[in-house]
Amino acid sequence: MTKKTELPQPHSMAVNEYAETLVALKKQIQEAQIKAVLAANKELIRLYWALGKTINEKQKENKWGSGVIERLAKDLQKEFPGLEGFSKLNIFRIQAFYRTYEKVSQAVTQLESLPIFSIPWGHNIVLMHKLKDSDERLWYAQKIIENGWSRSMLETWIKSKLHSRTGKAITNFSRTLPSPHSDMAQQALKDPYVFDFLTLQQEHLERDVEQGLIDHIQKFLLELGKDFAFVGRQYHLEVDEDDYYLDLLFYHLKLRCYVVIELKNTAFIPEYAGKLNFYLSAVDDLLRHKDDTPTIGLLLCKTKKNFTVEYALRDINKPIGVAEYETKLVESLPKNLKSCLPTIEEIEAELEKHN
Repeated sequence: MTKKTELPQPHSMAVNEYAETLVALKKQIQEAQIKAVLAANKELIRLYWALGKTINEKQKENKWGSGVIERLAKDLQKEFPGLEGFSKLNIFRIQAFYRTYEKVSQAVTQLESLPIFSIPWGHNIVLMHKLKDSDERLWYAQKIIENGWSRSMLETWIKSKLHSRTGKAITNFSRTLPSPHSDMAQQALKDPYVFDFLTLQQEHLERDVEQGLIDHIQKFLLELGKDFAFVGRQYHLEVDEDDYYLDLLFYHLKLRCYVVIELKNTAFIPEYAGKLNFYLSAVDDLLRHKDDTPTIGLLLCKTKKNFTVEYALRDINKPIGVAEYETKLVESLPKNLKSCLPTIEEIEAELEKHN
């Protein structure tokens, strides 16, 4: 009878060394898998580009109509029965893909430099269907690469018009922060911020917004951006034995700085900037580490007048941005519909009946 060979168990080795080796090997395998997937995806998109180019050229030369394209799709499906992507619909999409980007200057000579060749085909379909401007499509494609968005997340950001909001807050960063840090900080802010996960009365209180954002902290962080880390709410600072409380305190991992967010349920007034300037000075002195960059302030108001904001920030030496925020409003419902909606108490009473 052949003696069974037993594999050495981790406890027979140096446990720490074995664990570290296992982690390192898993990381190498995962990185190789990711590279293989990315390489395969890029080759697929390059193939679709080449097919689209050929089809468009032949269509121009030989006046091919849609009937010829449909026949081409059927023949390709017969020839390559194991391959997906040659349906009639997808062949038309491939054709549209080439037409969409053929006039982009880099497309012919530097295909690899365009972000559309590094994202999945399904994401490219969303960009073609949802957007009309090629520059905007390329902007979202780059964000997909940077943030790893799923298709549904991409559609969410397109719906909220992220492209037109990013970097649009009024700030004094160009004067108060060194370049290129000032540019990075500018792009980290939006205007307006869309808190469509909050439903508030038209005349809501600041604490209503604050409580809602904390109750939906994951969605709030998603709207702020991936590099924001939550530090605290009503964060306490003591100055000259007096107590002060910051509405919301974050730390930005990429900018390496604290971010103080103050919420205002009114239009912007210059006094808000002065108070936030005081908070930034206190955070820089009491919390900021020597390796941190200057603390940034963000005022979120219901509305603002741009010239008023610019004048208010002009002679302030701390980096501050001002933006509006939007929420769902109960008042946006028709009155007759609101009167038909059950209250929380009515819902609870109805549930009690069936328990």
